[in-house]
Amino acid sequence: MSTRPTSDMVKGALFNIISPVIEGSNVLDVFAGTGSLGIEALSRGAVSAVFFDKSAQCCSIIRDNLEHTKLSDKASVYTIDYAAGIEKMFREGRKFDIIIMDPPYNKNFIQEALKLLTKNDIMVSDGIIIAEHSIQDDLPETFGSLKTVDSRKYGDTMITIYKDGKCDK
Repeated sequence: MSTRPTSDMVKGALFNIISPVIEGSNVLDVFAGTGSLGIEALSRGAVSAVFFDKSAQCCSIIRDNLEHTKLSDKASVYTIDYAAGIEKMFREGRKFDIIIMDPPYNKNFIQEALKLLTKNDIMVSDGIIIAEHSIQDDLPETFGSLKTVDSRKYGDTMITIYKDGKCDK
C-alpha cells in the first residue's frame, strides 16, 4: 500500500502540542490514510471526526480501525478527493475546530488545500489547521488570513500549525 503512516514519535509530539484544544472538538482529517490522526483525536476527547481519502481501500481501513476502537458512532468516512470534500463540508455548513492534513509529501497538496480552506469557510474562528509535511515542502508563513503559530521538525517530517490571524491566540 502506498500510504505513509505518521510515525508514533510525530503523532505523540503533535497531540502533546494540541492537547489543550482536543477535548470537545470537531475534527476533519483530510488525506486520512489509515485514519490514525483523526482516531487519535477521538480517543483524546474530540466529539466527532470526519475522514476524507480518495482511496476506497484506505476508507475501508479507516472504517475497520473505527470499529476496532469502538469510535464509529463519532465518525463519518468519505471516499472523496480533498477538494470535493472541503467543498461538500462548506455546502453542508459544517465547521471544524481542528483540521488535520497529512498528504503525500512534495506534491503541493497542502498549498492547494489551504487555498480551498480559505475560500470555503469550514473552520471555526479560533480553530487550527495542522499540516504534516516533508521538510522539503515549502509552506508559506501566512496564507490569506491564516498565519503559522507553530512549526516543528522531527527528522524528515515537519508539523506546521496555522490559525486565523484575525483571532487572538
